Amino acid sequence: MSHKKKIYRIPIFVPHKGCPHDCVFCNQKKITGHTEECSPQSVSKIADEYLESILENCNREDAYIEIAYFGGSFTGIEFEIQKQYMQVANEYLTSGKIDGIRCSTRPDYINDHILCMLKGYGMSVIELGVQSADDNVLKKSNRGHTFDDVVNASKLIKKYGISLGLQMMTGLPGDTPEISVETAKKIASLNPDCVRIYPTLVMEGTMLYNMYKSGIYKPQSVEQAAELVSQIIPIFENAGSEIIRIGLQTTDNVNEKTVVGPYHPAFAELCYGRVERSKIEKYITDNNIKNTKLKIRAPKHMFSKIVGHKKENVLYFMNKYNVDITLGEDEEKMYD
Repeated sequence: MSHKKKIYRIPIFVPHKGCPHDCVFCNQKKITGHTEECSPQSVSKIADEYLESILENCNREDAYIEIAYFGGSFTGIEFEIQKQYMQVANEYLTSGKIDGIRCSTRPDYINDHILCMLKGYGMSVIELGVQSADDNVLKKSNRGHTFDDVVNASKLIKKYGISLGLQMMTGLPGDTPEISVETAKKIASLNPDCVRIYPTLVMEGTMLYNMYKSGIYKPQSVEQAAELVSQIIPIFENAGSEIIRIGLQTTDNVNEKTVVGPYHPAFAELCYGRVERSKIEKYITDNNIKNTKLKIRAPKHMFSKIVGHKKENVLYFMNKYNVDITLGEDEEKMYD
């Protein structure tokens, strides 16, 4: 896939289909914003509507288009129904209307029989909900699997030549910043092609909400979550894994009025800003810079990360070191 192409995903939501567990944090219908399950027969209608919209806004040769089965545990669905979903997507793949198929699922619902079928119909990416590498955290979250299941499933997926995506969460019951960092390191060691990082949000209708209301569980603050994720980002970047999502997408059901915990509409921006803040602060302290101007030369696409969300990095360095940050465009990052 050319990196110059813009990625478009046609989301097909199968809320809670195939999932045998009620994880403490999970309310799939609120997370996805979909209350009705999508049947294999309705996939074509959804795909055609998305394709029409996509092709109105771009040239086909400039787009990489996927059908993505999200919202449940895809490989836990009855095998014959999985095949029906895949047959529909495969028709779009073989006709050239789309370029790939992806799904999200549980690590304990992966085996050779399922992968052989998925590969045959053109599955290109499988994302596993890992959430934590700590078995105690997984148990307290009612995940119903261990990290060994993640390791075994990841190896199997790679054996079939399917791209591997892994998802982790921070701030789960029993979790600590140290455990989350260790989780990121263990996930990175599995060489996933892509990763997602989600801070735990508390939603009504979940066991976690009951734990929160009774005082058993305390969610992270936005500050705590952003600081932690800013430590995790470099782990995946250094491992060569693409970070394709940080934080749940804002929807009618996921916003500051509907969730408790580290929700922020620009959470990823906050986290990437913290990553750059850490690098700049190290340079300032290593060189004992105070009461002066510091010009940072960098590629233009890095400017927003360097100044931080609502210029919070610029204000941070001014207040803490009396250092005035200015920017200059250059292909490589450097300091004057």
